[in-house]
Amino acid sequence: MARGPKKHLKRLRAPKHWMLDKLGGEWAPRPSSGPHKLRECLPLCLILRNRLKYALTGREVMMIVMRRLVEIDHKVRTDPNYPAGFMDVVTIAMTNEKFRLLYDVKGRFILQKINAADAKFKLLKVTNKAKGKKASMGRNPFATDQAGTIPYIVTHDGRTIRYPDPKVKIFDTVKYDIKENKIVDIIKFEVGNICMVTKGANTGRVGILVRKEMHPGSFNIVHLKDKRGNEFATREGNVFAIGHGDKAEVKLPRTRGIKKSIMEEREDMLKARR
Repeated sequence: MARGPKKHLKRLRAPKHWMLDKLGGEWAPRPSSGPHKLRECLPLCLILRNRLKYALTGREVMMIVMRRLVEIDHKVRTDPNYPAGFMDVVTIAMTNEKFRLLYDVKGRFILQKINAADAKFKLLKVTNKAKGKKASMGRNPFATDQAGTIPYIVTHDGRTIRYPDPKVKIFDTVKYDIKENKIVDIIKFEVGNICMVTKGANTGRVGILVRKEMHPGSFNIVHLKDKRGNEFATREGNVFAIGHGDKAEVKLPRTRGIKKSIMEEREDMLKARR
């Protein structure tokens, strides 16, 4: 009978979006416990070895991180299996490079290169909003009873932010200054704003929120329309607002979140060969 947390992960059972080859070994790096789920993250080991090619082996990755050269959200991380996730900012000290983790239209993580100004903030999706008890959140010394409880929000990367703006609701997005640890802007989850899909078959697609369908007792559905005029739908919880109107607050990948058909991809591939 198994006891305690699992410590290993076989390569065939690893998430497909990690893009690990079957014959590259029996094992895959198992992400440590952290702000992102196992199947919704990219371990630091794979970022340095498989994506950026700064290391050839896991041992070389260990040497890099133990020299305190890698930061995630401006905090040094020495765990090679640290789970980096959507919207995280990865900084490489020696090369002075900064990347933001985003999705491409095929649902795979990509490292989008960004400048120093963009690396100062990240977008956080609000997943919960409540008032905290004295034991967990502390207490307002200037009020008593229920008025003394502290309001807070929880975001998609596990952050708990106390005393948020009362206008913030669940599914909204907040623009968060990583160094100052404060909210600088609010992006409402409403019709007319640009959004990115972070789960499901449409992961990575970007479009304008067109309408919402309410289904009491089931999943609410939202409809989006991309720049080509293609409309697609997904669950409300799968959508992440990334900007006001049609202007995104973060730098988008080269494809701009527009998914092409199989025939269009084939034509582009043939053009590239010529």
